[in-house]
Amino acid sequence: MISHSRARRAALLALACLSALLGAGVATAQASPFIAPLQPNPGPIATTVPANGDVNPYGIVTVPTSVGALRRGNLLISNFNNSDNLQGTGTTIVQVPPGGNDGVPGHASVFAQIDRKTLRGPCPGGVGLTTALAVTRSGFVIVGSLPTRNGSAKTAQAGCLLVLDSNGEVVQTIAGGPINGPWDMTAVDHGFFTTLYVTNVLNGTVAATRDFTQPGPPVDRGTVVRIQLLTVPGVTPFVLDEDVIATGFPERTDPNALVVGPTGVALGADGTLYVADTVDNRIAAIDDATFRALPAQSGGRTVSAGGDLNGPLGMTLAPNGDILTANGGDGNIVETTPAGAQSKVAADSAGGAGVLFGLTVPPGFDGIYFVDDGDNTLRVLAP
Repeated sequence: MISHSRARRAALLALACLSALLGAGVATAQASPFIAPLQPNPGPIATTVPANGDVNPYGIVTVPTSVGALRRGNLLISNFNNSDNLQGTGTTIVQVPPGGNDGVPGHASVFAQIDRKTLRGPCPGGVGLTTALAVTRSGFVIVGSLPTRNGSAKTAQAGCLLVLDSNGEVVQTIAGGPINGPWDMTAVDHGFFTTLYVTNVLNGTVAATRDFTQPGPPVDRGTVVRIQLLTVPGVTPFVLDEDVIATGFPERTDPNALVVGPTGVALGADGTLYVADTVDNRIAAIDDATFRALPAQSGGRTVSAGGDLNGPLGMTLAPNGDILTANGGDGNIVETTPAGAQSKVAADSAGGAGVLFGLTVPPGFDGIYFVDDGDNTLRVLAP
């Protein structure tokens, strides 16, 4: 006999999936690439460095509604490093208006500065904020933590997802189970509950590494986890359901990047989840991500590989339904159709390799905001 709680959870999951499909509408790739009219190599419009000196901006997301300290249209940006530039030790999320700020390092407005000693729940290893960043219409902010003690993968621990309220206070953590090194995330907002799709990059990675001064051997154990989260205003969020929906993504430790593995994720209108497979330099797809009960094996199916892709990291969708990825290898942003056709634009040719990570396209905007961790700035590609 199925318990009432299990039946209720199943009904919530089905309603969430149906809401996502109905709300997304129909999006198809257009003949002309979204990035075609965008001007290359833009200058910075803002600093991402707050007063405590955190650097290495990774995640970026557009605030959908004004609530608490959040302002609609502003950009939230998570910092992965502290002021000593140690990876996996950054503790701040800054909030930047779409027009930028004065550009002076130390002046970025802080939405949250997270103290591991005051966390509302477990987070193995502490705080080191990753690219996994989302914000709901009800005012909750969810951010991933892949913490280290000294910036080395040797001290990396499983971390967690931190859930903050609209004033930047941590109200819940999501840890254990399938959460192991949450690296990036996308969210589908259903109002009173939210579906998270989270990539994880520490499953077997650290155990396989012998010399942390050199890149570790790849292990095909990266995962994508789907989490149903209650996000009712005034109620502490909690997990309704969590499922591993994809396995087998290659991942490895790296002395310069801490870890390399499945990064950006974006959900298409038809329920296909796209994943940036950084190690294998490809765009992967997880079919029926909203409903599937069993995990896709071997990193899912390949949408596109090689070509203009060069270490794809951050990912978002263009308004035309195409996939936008930031190249970690050369400072370009690549647009890929769901059928696999590619086009590119130079986002930061001066910085080149290693400077791009997160990117976002605000609703109704004809350009792309992206972070540059080479000089700790926010930039925008626009017509």
